[in-house]
Amino acid sequence: MKEKSSVQARKIRELEARLASELAKAKSDAEKAKANADAFVAIYRADAEAAQVQAREAAETANTQAHWAAELAKCQSWRETLEEIHARGFDLTEQIKRAKELKADAESLASDDDDDDDGSKSGSESGEEPDGEETASGDNQET
Repeated sequence: MKEKSSVQARKIRELEARLASELAKAKSDAEKAKANADAFVAIYRADAEAAQVQAREAAETANTQAHWAAELAKCQSWRETLEEIHARGFDLTEQIKRAKELKADAESLASDDDDDDDGSKSGSESGEEPDGEETASGDNQET
């Protein structure tokens, strides 16, 4: 009986040792698996953040391209319109040049009027020509 109990005690110790070994191995495997999972999570998070940045950059690029595509279409439309006007024989260059000259003259006259705020009028402002003749206010002196 002593021998039987000592054999059983030895078997129990062997089983406990094997169990402890298996438990240590299982813990080690679990720690490795957790470390791998943490590494995968870190990689996936970094990839997700990079994907978000790329998505924002792609959206900005798309918006910029759309803006410039619209600008190009507008400019092409203007060019086609001007080419069509020119093809029909209209040349507005002289009218545009004349309008710019008239605008510049009007601006210079307006600035001259601003400079003469002391109340005295020159001959041209009072309706008189420099040689003393009066002009009709409705007459167009430039042709």
